[in-house]
Amino acid sequence: MNRQCIVIDREYGSGGREVARILSQKLGMEFYDGNLLALAGKEYGIELGVIQEYDEKGVGGILSDIAMMTNNASPGYKMEEAYSVFSALSRLVQQLVAKNPCIFLGRCTAHILKTEARVPYVHAFVYASRMEDRIERARTVDGVDMSRIEAYIKRRDSQRRNYVKFFTDKVWGDPKNYDLMLNTSTLGYEGAAEAIIGVLEARALS
Repeated sequence: MNRQCIVIDREYGSGGREVARILSQKLGMEFYDGNLLALAGKEYGIELGVIQEYDEKGVGGILSDIAMMTNNASPGYKMEEAYSVFSALSRLVQQLVAKNPCIFLGRCTAHILKTEARVPYVHAFVYASRMEDRIERARTVDGVDMSRIEAYIKRRDSQRRNYVKFFTDKVWGDPKNYDLMLNTSTLGYEGAAEAIIGVLEARALS
């Protein structure tokens, strides 16, 4: 059943990381989030600070910088560096899935699995329909200041949307791009994980 990879794209504060953790425990699969960055940096000799600059939280800002710059050399350098970092992530993902199926959070890993690694995967989008659920998770897990928490949540979503658009030209959160749309406000984290397992089981039988 678990010979397929799992990719979870997620709204900030929806609990996508928690769903991945539950799946990892239930299926015995490694899951990769921010640790993917550290591994890629170590494997390909890229400073962690540089690779973080071009992660999901960084590319949105870089796109704005490029749009405002008038010096053609600077935008070109930024673009080249961004694609170099993404290439390192892509190569690492391919190495990992060549050994065992994995669970990935965001970072366009579905695109990498489809176009580069060419391995089967289930692609889910995790969201939370109640903003209060997202606020509570952002406050308790990431310690975000309540005075700016909704603006912070919206900015993080925008950064992820820009990242996906930048590297794949697809629309982050568009149901047409996913196998499953999972609302943790109604399903909970366990329920969302079980829904993904159900798809894995159904595909194994088909």
